[in-house]
Amino acid sequence: MEPQHKYILRKHRLDLSSNISTDDTIVQYLYQEEILTLDHVEEIQAQSSSKKRTLMLLDILPGRGPKAFGKFLEALEMEYPWVQEKLLQRLDNNAVQITGTDHWAVSESVLQSVPSERQLNRLAGRLGPEWESVLLDLGLSAEDVYRCRANHPLAVQSQVLAGLVLWKQRIGRRATVQSLVQSLQAAELHPSVLDQVFL
Repeated sequence: MEPQHKYILRKHRLDLSSNISTDDTIVQYLYQEEILTLDHVEEIQAQSSSKKRTLMLLDILPGRGPKAFGKFLEALEMEYPWVQEKLLQRLDNNAVQITGTDHWAVSESVLQSVPSERQLNRLAGRLGPEWESVLLDLGLSAEDVYRCRANHPLAVQSQVLAGLVLWKQRIGRRATVQSLVQSLQAAELHPSVLDQVFL
């Protein structure tokens, strides 16, 4: 899923959970279109209220591949066309802000480079409670994040650094500053978080 799509789902999750119900055809359509597995459907249906079921769906969707957002919009069109229209409008309004990296004051050459461990350490020291969602957005699993916390129980910076280093080791040359910036944007962090990081 594109960073701007993740951003829109995260930014409007409470609004969506109040305005749509997954008890209708949304979950079944996403299952039919192979966005959700049977396990996902059961996990969503096991939630105790309609709102919780919708929130669970919104938690699952970002990890379900590049077609997930489009299929979610198609599902909305069947039952909630006004919600779909509102989401598309918000996506248009936010597209430039989310995809542009100009205001992050990072040069093109730095964006294409792989960050050093020193740079990752500097960034780890700047991240607040959003660090877990940044790591999940980068592709680490909830189990990976738990392991980072368990291995460094007394130092949050060490937990974050361990996660960032693991991300870099896993995907090698594809672990660029650009993908890191996109995940920071998806977590709605302010550009100032990168001040002095990529000197």
